[in-house]
Amino acid sequence: MNREYLERIQNQAELWDNFTRKEEYNPEFRDQHDRFSYYLSKTRDIFKPDVSQFLMDSGYKPEYPDGKKFAVCLTHDIDIVFRSIPERRYLVAKNLCRLDKNGLSVSIKGALNKRYPLCNFEEIMDLEEKYNAKSSFYFLALQPGDLDYSYDVMDLKDDLRIIRSRGCEVGLHGGHEAYNSYDRISDEKKRLENVLGTTIVGYRNHYLRFRTPDTWEHIANAGFLYDTTLGYADCIGFRNGMCHPFMPYNLNSGSIIDILEIPLVVMDGTIFSDYMRLSSDVALDCVKRLIDRVEECRGVFTLLWHNSMFLDGTTEKKMYIKILEYCYEKNAWITSGEEIEHNFRYMRNR
Repeated sequence: MNREYLERIQNQAELWDNFTRKEEYNPEFRDQHDRFSYYLSKTRDIFKPDVSQFLMDSGYKPEYPDGKKFAVCLTHDIDIVFRSIPERRYLVAKNLCRLDKNGLSVSIKGALNKRYPLCNFEEIMDLEEKYNAKSSFYFLALQPGDLDYSYDVMDLKDDLRIIRSRGCEVGLHGGHEAYNSYDRISDEKKRLENVLGTTIVGYRNHYLRFRTPDTWEHIANAGFLYDTTLGYADCIGFRNGMCHPFMPYNLNSGSIIDILEIPLVVMDGTIFSDYMRLSSDVALDCVKRLIDRVEECRGVFTLLWHNSMFLDGTTEKKMYIKILEYCYEKNAWITSGEEIEHNFRYMRNR
């Protein structure tokens, strides 16, 4: 999306306020994680990408490789890799009490091997390759003593390089406090790059913590090419009416921020136990409707599925497969954030 289309949005006051998230500048309330939540927003039609639809009606026509009509950005936040000993014991006991043979088998294997089953990156890539798909894996790069520290990324050096060797992306999952600190973002970026041995370009913050427009500025200044944090934790949908990647606009400075935002549409935890608590059938129907909306706008459907949601036989893994099948049948370009960013940068520079 170039400056011409940005100016067209500026001429539509309601759309402009939604696109820039004007109401998120110095809001009166935030949730317990310092986030602006959907229930606080005045924009209620969260399932309608009204700004993207306006752009399409104005002549905006994004293009994708091989003539694909729309894209799917597959992403995984890696919050946990190693289960603690008490947690492994708890899972064995829980499944024993429930007489869940499949769950008991999984939890016993997990008790014997601390890397099983959450160090499952190759399994995820194997699954996605069946649908000609690539994805992004965002890793925490915290140090002992940091809030939410659960693994040392140095211990995953071989895993990270395998991910890269298979054509998928390794990005940074900014720590609990990184969203509000350039120094923290920059330090964590360097730590992850030292392990990986190459530059990283993609970012998403832990817990979807985000401040408009400050977090964008911090990410851009730290040298990232794109972010994909902008989505509500408490509701799926289109937070700023966009299903296209875009360059954010800072209302305070009156200027475009040098970062591409690939807006998040669906997070697994949102549709299951944490917030919306939908049944699997209702959840899948809602996700399919959002995919259909994105397809109509020739946009990008961004999906966040944590690696902890891939246990065999679970509802979460089964749903992920159904979502992949649905997108594959629609002939979507299913790929990583890194590839999405490269494609939109190419279109801007033509």
